[in-house]
Amino acid sequence: MNHHFAIGALALALLTTAAPAAIIDFDDNALSPGEFFDPQANVTWTSGGASFEHRWNDTFDCCWDGFTYSRATDTTTPGFGNDRSAITGDGFGAGQDNYGVGTGDSPTIRFGQPQTVLGAYFTNITYSYLAMVNGDDGNATPFVKGPFGPGDFFELSIIGLDAGGAETGSVEFLLADGADVLDDWAWVDLSGLGEVSGLRFALDSSDAGPFGVNTPAYFAIDNISIVPIPAAVWLFGSALAALGLRRGLRQMR
Repeated sequence: MNHHFAIGALALALLTTAAPAAIIDFDDNALSPGEFFDPQANVTWTSGGASFEHRWNDTFDCCWDGFTYSRATDTTTPGFGNDRSAITGDGFGAGQDNYGVGTGDSPTIRFGQPQTVLGAYFTNITYSYLAMVNGDDGNATPFVKGPFGPGDFFELSIIGLDAGGAETGSVEFLLADGADVLDDWAWVDLSGLGEVSGLRFALDSSDAGPFGVNTPAYFAIDNISIVPIPAAVWLFGSALAALGLRRGLRQMR
């Protein structure tokens, strides 16, 4: 390995490790107990310096997707009307109330600058959880399979994105594994995604049909632990790498 590349990588690693971690906990957006963010419009909202897109179906004047933040506490009511309550009844950790909820077509978090995302906590929302545990809620022709059993799964994919939108890697996490359906906050290590400018999410299930996943495709997220990469560090590392590249090209001639 060219020693200039090695020096640049080492400098980035040391300076990144030394930077303090920050937590995106959604509590910087005020909500009263039981409330959730429901603008019924296409908006982008922020928490902890990250951006979250909330989309609204203007054609039918109903139905949201993307991301919202919530302080809803209903852990018992089944059905789509309760699609913004975590099954835990609150956010992760003592004193933590708000949390994020994602659903729909590739909900994405975008950061203002490159980050190392150490990880985050995830759980099911009540709507999804009760569907997997109890099955369909009252439809004459059952739509949602349940209770889940051997061979069933509900899987969340967390995909890292670089500044240009290219994927840096992905982490898969089971929100349900057979009859074991997650009902608590669980830490997922995302450090293997490397330095990212965004995270994209996707859901898959053993209960799927011609139009996609039948399981209510939602997840809750809280306490995203990030280490911002200072611009000066990136410039320093890039300069060292460029120097090594130029020297390597001269040596090849």
